[in-house]
Amino acid sequence: QVQLVESGGGLVQAGGSLRLSCAASGTIFSFNVMGWYRQAPGKQRELVAHITRDDSTYYADSVKGRFTISRGHAKNTIYLQMNSLKPEDTGVYYCKARHTSGDYWGQGTQVTVSS
Repeated sequence: QVQLVESGGGLVQAGGSLRLSCAASGTIFSFNVMGWYRQAPGKQRELVAHITRDDSTYYADSVKGRFTISRGHAKNTIYLQMNSLKPEDTGVYYCKARHTSGDYWGQGTQVTVSS
């Protein structure tokens, strides 16, 4: 059993910053990839950023230069530092962990950026 718990969402003005955290617990100690997705109202869920087991990173074009994904000392914890936030960054942010046994999702955390 694997649980992913996100935290750090909230309401922020445009230009502000937020830091999201995702901690994985359970019977799996190492994932191939961990990442962040977001879903805006009426839109499909999209990949924002991910980090691989060897710490390679990927960012969606829309967040490059503004968001940074990183891993904590506990390898099953990741963060998303979000700077220069825009209203279009609003949505529910989900943490996802990929393992050979399958994909695991968190419950999501709301990020709202006001203009």
